[in-house]
Amino acid sequence: MAQIDDTDPRYPNVLIVGTGLAGLGMAVNLLAAGERDFVVLEKADGVGGTWRENTYPGCACDVMSMMYSYSFAPNTGWTRMYAGQPEILDYIRRVVKDYELEPYIRFRSEAVSYAFDEGTDRWQVRTADGDTYYPRFVVAAHGALHNPNIPDFKGRESFTGPVFHSAQWDHSVDLTGKRVAVIGTGASSAQFVPEIAGTAGHVEVFQRNPHWVLPKPDRAVSGKERALFAAFPAMMKVYRNIAFWSHEVPVAAFLNPRLLPVVKLLATRYLRKAVPDPELRAKLTPDYKIGCKRILLSGDFYPTLQRPDVSLVTDGIEEFTEAGIRTEDGVLHEADVIILGTGFSTENRCANEHIVGKGGLTIQEAWQDGMESYLGMMVAGFPNLFMIMGPNSGGGSQSILFVIEAQVRYIERCLRMLKAKGRTRVEVGVDVQRAFNKRLHAKLAKSVWNSGGCHSWFLDHTGRNRQSWPGTGTSYWFAVRRPKAEALQLTSAGAGR
Repeated sequence: MAQIDDTDPRYPNVLIVGTGLAGLGMAVNLLAAGERDFVVLEKADGVGGTWRENTYPGCACDVMSMMYSYSFAPNTGWTRMYAGQPEILDYIRRVVKDYELEPYIRFRSEAVSYAFDEGTDRWQVRTADGDTYYPRFVVAAHGALHNPNIPDFKGRESFTGPVFHSAQWDHSVDLTGKRVAVIGTGASSAQFVPEIAGTAGHVEVFQRNPHWVLPKPDRAVSGKERALFAAFPAMMKVYRNIAFWSHEVPVAAFLNPRLLPVVKLLATRYLRKAVPDPELRAKLTPDYKIGCKRILLSGDFYPTLQRPDVSLVTDGIEEFTEAGIRTEDGVLHEADVIILGTGFSTENRCANEHIVGKGGLTIQEAWQDGMESYLGMMVAGFPNLFMIMGPNSGGGSQSILFVIEAQVRYIERCLRMLKAKGRTRVEVGVDVQRAFNKRLHAKLAKSVWNSGGCHSWFLDHTGRNRQSWPGTGTSYWFAVRRPKAEALQLTSAGAGR
């Protein structure tokens, strides 16, 4: 390869994919380390990731807002203890402005293929509009929950009204006075159903399995509190630490199911108090251990289901018809609009991506038996490729931002270690990855996520948990606080820069 011009934008040292909280966090971390030779690709025309895409009514974070900002850029202006989507998106945009990240971002540039060149230790990354980049390192930061799960319901094309997923909310559809069918009772539905009830003429909520619900301790953050945070940053840290440990402690019960009765008692008491009708309460009572599926935080979902203009349907869906939804008991539920609150596809988050590593190995071949990685960031056979929020790096109930910050620091330290040793390639060996996953899955087998008696998006078709970290957020931070040179292979191609 000819000598590369350091100013050639096609040959960045690092290429980041995605401008959600993960990708932007990586970019800020690189700048803090003195790295300016990087590019960020974004398929859309604006930043924000999931907080740009999800605009459904009532969209909000279920992690306390005090923990939902970067530690290096705390937001002292949150107006609620659980921030809504517009406020979070506004924060993300401010981070881009404050850290002057926009010059590094290439909007409307969707990465469609990645191929590793073993002769130069560089990736060839092509975009949908025909551009090609040759970065030394790639950081995939496009998130785990970005592909809407749209079930293939029988007769789906025959319904004559609007049908859309909650993550692709169609704001041109006026729900006023309409008969609205909502499929799913997960985290998104629990947020938007209370918002559309009262506007729609009638809402029917189709439930496959109930979720355990705990009350959401949301409230407005007073002007005095915000002024105190701005004047005394230490007070913000106090609130942040309280939020951190309130999310950290429940993980102990998820990992040790014998502790779950305490959490279940809180949920059953809330259900009993919020839903006095025994028949409805029975329909809303899960038959699996609490924590097996994601616990919902809501103070208005149960009350909404008891409104006269809202009904809960627990019979399975047989098919869509022109007029609505027919359930397995033969009843036709007429609808003008159908909204899919059916979550996201997480089985293989790279299933449709063209990623080719060493020796022509594709990511589909590497993951044919299920997603697997080392520390949720590196995959054997794919040198110089890092993932943020890769397999088994989910933080239980902890803020995803805490995990993201731990990962971007790890990645930056790997790059620093390579530079110090004069190497151009870093990778994890198959044996190291296999041993790591053997320990990881042995621990997960005892958790409620695996043994709680439900099938959630944590588990893949093999029954293995490909999402969760088998420990607290603190334990993950400890595991990735520094790269272990003995676990990584550092080599050099002797070509390129």
